[in-house]
Amino acid sequence: MATYTPPPYFPQGSLAPPDQSRYRKFKLIIIGIIALLLLLLGGIGVGMFYLVRATL
Repeated sequence: MATYTPPPYFPQGSLAPPDQSRYRKFKLIIIGIIALLLLLLGGIGVGMFYLVRATL
């Protein structure tokens, strides 16, 4: 007859200490993505300006 045994406990957090530079790297990546998007939008705006100006 089998007895009930609970499943083994697996901790949800990592056993290694948190990396201090992880947040800084993430922040730099996000800032870079935002800067690229702003440059892209600025380029589209300048292109539209010259396109509209050339057609008038």
